[in-house]
Amino acid sequence: MGDVAMIVPVLRALVDQNPKVKVTVLTRPFYAPFFDNIKNITVITAHFNAEHKGINGLFKLSEQLRKLDFDAIADLHNVLRTRILKLFLVGKTFVQMDKGRAEKKSLTSGKIFKQLKSTHLRYGDVFKKLGFELNISNPSFTKKPKLNTYIIKIINDSNKPLIGIAPFAQYPSKEYPMELLEKVINELNKKNNYSILLFGGGKKEIKILNGIEAQYKNVINIAGKLSFKDELKLINNLNLMVSMDSGNAHIAAMYGVHVITLWGVTHPYAGFYPYNQKLKNALLSDRVKYPKIPTSVYGNKYPKGYEDVMKSIDYKSVVKKIESIIKKPYSFE
Repeated sequence: MGDVAMIVPVLRALVDQNPKVKVTVLTRPFYAPFFDNIKNITVITAHFNAEHKGINGLFKLSEQLRKLDFDAIADLHNVLRTRILKLFLVGKTFVQMDKGRAEKKSLTSGKIFKQLKSTHLRYGDVFKKLGFELNISNPSFTKKPKLNTYIIKIINDSNKPLIGIAPFAQYPSKEYPMELLEKVINELNKKNNYSILLFGGGKKEIKILNGIEAQYKNVINIAGKLSFKDELKLINNLNLMVSMDSGNAHIAAMYGVHVITLWGVTHPYAGFYPYNQKLKNALLSDRVKYPKIPTSVYGNKYPKGYEDVMKSIDYKSVVKKIESIIKKPYSFE
């Protein structure tokens, strides 16, 4: 999900700076709302669990794509499925993203420790190879949508600043310990200055977030209560999102929302830092104590003893960072 969200600001810049270009985005149905309200972009959906499943399904998809009579293909995913599509679409200009796998392997193996090219720039390189002018350093964002009455009812029609917290990630090594996160929530809640909105999905996560919501008057669990489209509208209207190195960080960033990210065994140097966010808003695990960070690009690999790296991020530093962005001085009682 994060990879798809990172594409959005790049495509927005592409169509803004090249107003005659028309873009057709091929993606899964779930991600289609990401591209709503962006001019000159249409979406077609791939159904990899149904009609487009397997080799035969990909061939069917390629035949459907040929009928669109496009001029070129920008492969921003560069995985097995898209490489197979490339074979089926022989004769079409087909430029694939360079993921920088060798550089990332050097980073996670400890051979180098430096900032690698961001994924956003790698996406942009694909369009530059196709001959387009593209500068993603001066972002523009769509107008924030009005919240409908149902969303307003969910958030209790609050006039307080809306702080989103997305505590989950694909791998546990990228999740801030729940006991520390609750300390953050407790500090924010007792000041009575904010509405704290919890984001997640799935039965297990919803149960955990419901338990947190029940303890604090200024906390609302959003998980399971809104359609994905409405959830995106709400995220677009946040004052701040606190997220792990995960998809919610990139969703908030694609709307121009301030994002604080918490990092475990992964690191911003790998190129997955949220778009247009200040690096000082990344709170990192202690690399002096855990010198092998980053141990992997996605957080799925780490050595013994690195299970609890995120405990090295002081919860007070998280609260203070939130306060520094919301612009209200904070003191711990």
